[in-house]
Amino acid sequence: MSEVSEIDAAEWAIWVDFVRVNRELARELDRRLQRDAGISQGDYGVMLSLFQAPDRRLRPGALGEAIGWEKSRLSHQLTRMVARGLVEREECDTDGRGSWVVLTREGRRALLRAMRDHARDIRSLFLDLLEPDEKRAIADASSRVLARLGESSALEAG
Repeated sequence: MSEVSEIDAAEWAIWVDFVRVNRELARELDRRLQRDAGISQGDYGVMLSLFQAPDRRLRPGALGEAIGWEKSRLSHQLTRMVARGLVEREECDTDGRGSWVVLTREGRRALLRAMRDHARDIRSLFLDLLEPDEKRAIADASSRVLARLGESSALEAG
């Protein structure tokens, strides 16, 4: 690899394993959410963001920011969730062109049913396998990477 890039073979292997672990863990967590709660990771992320928001509602743009999704993907997800009664769209009182995405009572129930099992799965598939120093190392590394990504985003927006 070093002939083509500045990443040596050992570092490349770390990167490949990191990407694979992320993909496989997300896939398994999604499979379990579907099986146990009848919702997807996407549903869960939307509902959790709304659950944590004041009045259990957010503007679509703020919701997209919170979960890191583009407008089009969020719109399709919300359409499916509205059809299933998990969320609803409400007009904004102060902005005739704006709207809110609101967690419904059924959405709240679905989320609360899923939370305990999902947390258990995160623990058993990931957290329980790590030693305390490994958890600290992952937290520290994640913080540094997120800070760097924030710097890059700020420069591009700049």
